[in-house]
Amino acid sequence: MIERWTEATVHPDMWTDPDNDPRDNDNAPEGERATLEDFLTGYRITLRMKCEGLDPEQLATRSVPPSTMSLLGLIRHLAEVERDWRTWLTLDEPLPKLYGPKDADFHGAVPEQAVVDAAYAALEREQAETDAALAKFTDLGERVGRDNVAIRELLVHRIDEYARHSGHADLLRERIDGRVGQ
Repeated sequence: MIERWTEATVHPDMWTDPDNDPRDNDNAPEGERATLEDFLTGYRITLRMKCEGLDPEQLATRSVPPSTMSLLGLIRHLAEVERDWRTWLTLDEPLPKLYGPKDADFHGAVPEQAVVDAAYAALEREQAETDAALAKFTDLGERVGRDNVAIRELLVHRIDEYARHSGHADLLRERIDGRVGQ
């Protein structure tokens, strides 16, 4: 049985101590867009924190059988959905998939350092490109793309996706090495 543990010493239910938590900042965002972007940034950092310190074998571990989900698969999946969200902004044809057909992002999450490095690079690139595409829209109520989606809805959907997968990452990480915390 894996023993549960945390790095935190101040609050035992935390991932790390407040002074070491990169998500904590004392500057409350001003305005709707800044608030949404702040929440998204926090969840992005949370996902990375849940993956820190693990080797390729651990990152690729499918620790809740029969699920194909792994931490590495989540990184690849989120790169894929960031790319897909850019399609929501235009009437253009969808961009080609990064990893192939349905669930290839999870199935291809194999324990190789090159796959891990490529996944992180793809996630950073796709996040930056989607962030840049969304930054061009100043009106959060503007409706765009084939589905006439509001920019606000897309921003909230991104937060929802990262938040949901941060919960999955909590369970995956605890199952891998016992580390717990929000």
